[in-house]
Amino acid sequence: MALTYKKAGVDVAAGDALVEYLRKKNPAIGGFAGLCPLDAKGGGWNIVACTDGVGTKLKLAFLLDLHHTVGIDLVAMNVNDLIVCGAKPLFFLDYYATGKLDLKTSRRVLDGILEGCRQGEMSLLGGETAEMPGFYKAGEYDLAGFAVGIVHDSEIVDGSKIKPGDALLGLPSTGFHSNGYSLVRKVYKDSELGKRAKRLIAPTKIYVREIAALRAALKKAGHDALGMAHITGEGIPGNVPRFLPKNCAAKINAGSWRIPQVMLDLQRDGKVPSADMWATFNMGLGMVVCVRREAVKAALRANPKIRVIGEVVRGKNNVMLENAQ
Repeated sequence: MALTYKKAGVDVAAGDALVEYLRKKNPAIGGFAGLCPLDAKGGGWNIVACTDGVGTKLKLAFLLDLHHTVGIDLVAMNVNDLIVCGAKPLFFLDYYATGKLDLKTSRRVLDGILEGCRQGEMSLLGGETAEMPGFYKAGEYDLAGFAVGIVHDSEIVDGSKIKPGDALLGLPSTGFHSNGYSLVRKVYKDSELGKRAKRLIAPTKIYVREIAALRAALKKAGHDALGMAHITGEGIPGNVPRFLPKNCAAKINAGSWRIPQVMLDLQRDGKVPSADMWATFNMGLGMVVCVRREAVKAALRANPKIRVIGEVVRGKNNVMLENAQ
């Protein structure tokens, strides 16, 4: 029997409907992070904030008794959202909730959060630890995080200058990152998860330094990033359109980068339809950046790991995948 994300218990359409409801109530909602002007008189600076968690990847941490990496995941899922609008990270806050506090486990989680903050070049400013007896199963906990940064109007990356002919660049992921684990756990039994532990628990890549270096190189060449997307839930088809103008589409060659073997294995073992794979996982790219065609050489010199994955064409705010497995 073929497995899908919905059969694993996650209804993406329902989540989209809730976001659309919120957007109607508050049109400012919908980006990877929210911007709040600091000075109503026109100072030009904006506070940027976002929040996220680790998701059901935590179940894997409980099963394997590996808790350091999920702290990195927590920071990564937030700070990667923060930087796609051009923001500089400032500080992080965490929320850690459990039924009964286990200091050994808690210290490993917090060590991971501190490591994530180091990689993300931000301070751990504070947080909340909640002990809630009877609310969580023994040995389990939940995590949420809140990242705050700052960006000047002149540095905002919002996709508004994108036009047909612009190039799309992809930055490699380190694996599943922190999305789609409900489907992963549906495909593999606990014993099989243990065998694949190293590849499955690998933490989400933090792109703060790579994006800063890329933008610096682009500016030196007289260019900049035009749009950026953190590839998380709903994959490339669901996240790239978030920076595209309404009259543009992304034409992406799925054969232009290497899809991680762990994802190909999952697709085979679970008989997961290709469409579900692409709509659930990052498929090997954790960040997509749009630049002018003439800026590509500067980008590749700055980071040889970057792949040219496609281009912007005329369309209706959608993604056209070619050569998708």
